[in-house]
Amino acid sequence: MMNAEEKKAMAKMVRGKVFVFGDNVDTDQIYPGKYVEYTEIEDIRKYAMSGSAMPDLVKRFHPGDIIVAGRNFGCGSSREHAVMTLKGIGVGAILAESFGRIFFRNAINLGLPVITCKDIGTFFQNGDTAAVDLLTGTITNENAGKSVQAEPLSDYIMDILQHGGIKPLIRARLDKGAL
Repeated sequence: MMNAEEKKAMAKMVRGKVFVFGDNVDTDQIYPGKYVEYTEIEDIRKYAMSGSAMPDLVKRFHPGDIIVAGRNFGCGSSREHAVMTLKGIGVGAILAESFGRIFFRNAINLGLPVITCKDIGTFFQNGDTAAVDLLTGTITNENAGKSVQAEPLSDYIMDILQHGGIKPLIRARLDKGAL
């Protein structure tokens, strides 16, 4: 059984196969609005990225894999379904040059790591393996043997992510009488 420190160390590292997308991937491409009636994750998974350039992503994706994109990933509507969908298929992290503001906040609130990194959209090819240290911001392309430095996530964001989202963090604090 892992102790608390081992769990914390494990939660700061993400490693997986990379799927590369371009600029302006909007929430309707991630999870088309015509399916918002579905609320069960099994149903939501069926339509993940179905509006994108990679509509068969779910068939090729494994839990922990990583999405890499250019600018403005998650732009569009403020629906949480886009983040729920990506978390539901097991996305380990999303690395992008920039994010839609509401998508970024929804991702953190739901416990999905998102990292902004200049020119990351050209650093990987589909199928490469990425290793991401969320605490230091170091992103490694294991196929190329090269690393880049992104802005590390703040302690506050790491706390949210390590609890699985803002609701579980608040629940844990309430249980401890810390709020």
